[in-house]
Amino acid sequence: MRPNRPVTATLCAAALVLTAAACGPGDGEAGGDAKPTVAASLPNADGIKIPDQLKEKLKERGIDLEKWKGGEWKNWKQEDWLREAGDYINPVIEDLWNPDRMRDAEQPQRPSVDPDAGKDQGVTDPTPVPVAAKPATAPYNKSVPESGKVFFDGPEGSMVCSATVVKDPAHPGKSNLVWTAGHCVHAGKAGGWYRNIAFVPSYNNAGKPSAQLKGAPREQVAPFGVWWSDWAQTSDQWIATGGPTGGAGAPYDFAVLHVTPEKGSKKSLEETVGSALPVEFTAPAVPKVASLTATGYPAAAPFDGQKAYQCTDKPGRLTLRANEPVMYRIGCTMTGGASGGGWVATGSDGKPALVSNTSIGPAKAGWLAGPRLGPEAKGIFDAVSRKFK
Repeated sequence: MRPNRPVTATLCAAALVLTAAACGPGDGEAGGDAKPTVAASLPNADGIKIPDQLKEKLKERGIDLEKWKGGEWKNWKQEDWLREAGDYINPVIEDLWNPDRMRDAEQPQRPSVDPDAGKDQGVTDPTPVPVAAKPATAPYNKSVPESGKVFFDGPEGSMVCSATVVKDPAHPGKSNLVWTAGHCVHAGKAGGWYRNIAFVPSYNNAGKPSAQLKGAPREQVAPFGVWWSDWAQTSDQWIATGGPTGGAGAPYDFAVLHVTPEKGSKKSLEETVGSALPVEFTAPAVPKVASLTATGYPAAAPFDGQKAYQCTDKPGRLTLRANEPVMYRIGCTMTGGASGGGWVATGSDGKPALVSNTSIGPAKAGWLAGPRLGPEAKGIFDAVSRKFK
């Protein structure tokens, strides 16, 4: 992390910092000082065919997929880092995300930032009173079956975010869609798509302490398997304006992943975990929402990223800049790593629905903010759904 960060930013992997790189370096397998750019996710050999246009781009950049799987993905030269929204490639690399690599994907750095982000900007309510994050009830597949962790690699190492299994209207009861934050898949205007993006539902399902996870079998850490993102989309606003401090892209900091099982399975993600949440794109204005519950895997002290936590609060309004959309904001002490985790409220049908995701917060944990989902979010969601219809 560079010093002198501005006041707002996206939740970093292990530290709730106002920085769009919601996750930070972990095991140090990838190195270099290149700035991120849009990366792409490539399906299995048995999955979607690579468009001819993308094949040509890969050839032009000298990208050999077999070499990529063999370790070439660690090369973070800026000129070779694909950036366009349609250039997403993310070939499955079996066993890359082993239990130890998943456990170590975190970054405990915490730059000093102003907790009063958004003060006197547009429509902003008083800073909420911190709400202590409470442990989710284990086993997680019973209490929060839709929740899990997203793992990925950046130029500084392995990183982590949180995410939620959501319903797919094109495949009722058989969804393979996952909702997370834009900064968990793409670095924004100065970077691109991250690499080796994978989702692990009900990570550490039994809620065991970190010490008991060392040397643990993969089945214990990832009881429902590892699901690789064979496609991802985030907002044009995030790609164009998102940055290390959230930037103008913060109100559009959301992403939809389509995933495929690493080991192969005839069951969909939704069938595998037994649940998926509908996404509410017409949620009421902030003052009319009675309560929101945010779920995630916070990784910065006093947390270690191995257990799921939750915060419930009545949301207030936050505007980072006067001309930007209003975001939801709640009191919550979850730290970095919780980025991308789903925010659930009562939907229009009276049942739980996802209405936002964790996006930004201060370095000293006390509150979280997330985008209010609208036409832009629905457009991305519908596009991913249609792609796999």
